[in-house]
Amino acid sequence: MPSPVIGSNGDEVDAQLLARFRAGDDDAFREIVARYQKPIYNAAYRLLGTRDDASDVAQSVFLRIVEKLDDYDPKYRFFSWIYRIAINESIDVLRRTRSEEPLDEDSDFSAPVGDDPEFAFEAGAAGFRVHRALMAMKTDDRVVITLRHFAECGYAEMAVIIGVDEKTVKSRLFEARRRLAAQLEDLRGVFQ
Repeated sequence: MPSPVIGSNGDEVDAQLLARFRAGDDDAFREIVARYQKPIYNAAYRLLGTRDDASDVAQSVFLRIVEKLDDYDPKYRFFSWIYRIAINESIDVLRRTRSEEPLDEDSDFSAPVGDDPEFAFEAGAAGFRVHRALMAMKTDDRVVITLRHFAECGYAEMAVIIGVDEKTVKSRLFEARRRLAAQLEDLRGVFQ
């Protein structure tokens, strides 16, 4: 299910909120934060693997929005612009901290609740393994997988966020999926 902030209706709401914020309405900024805090945090978490780093990036993104709002070009989606900021901020954190290592201990992967405890256990363990494998991948691979599968961005939107052409996005995603699948070969068939 796509994020509720994505789509033409979301674009109209964003435009209205931005106009109100530019006119000095602080409540409009609070609404922007409420709309995007969770998606930005989730994207950063998928790239960084720690709650603290993801929270820091989310805060930094909203500070950047305030600082750089005049740089925003409304011919592009606001969602794409702030996701690009989040990706860049996350990459900066990775460069500073050299967090290219596998998952920290502060990760929280709860098994899904359901009637079948065995399935819940397997799903929770598989989710942890997928995230662990994702965190072991190169940053470029994590970016395309996160944008496509966790943020549910289309190829064109990914191209805008990453700053490359659509063909390159498709190629990077294909290769990243192949590498991830190779790491998770033993999970094939677990949920079939």
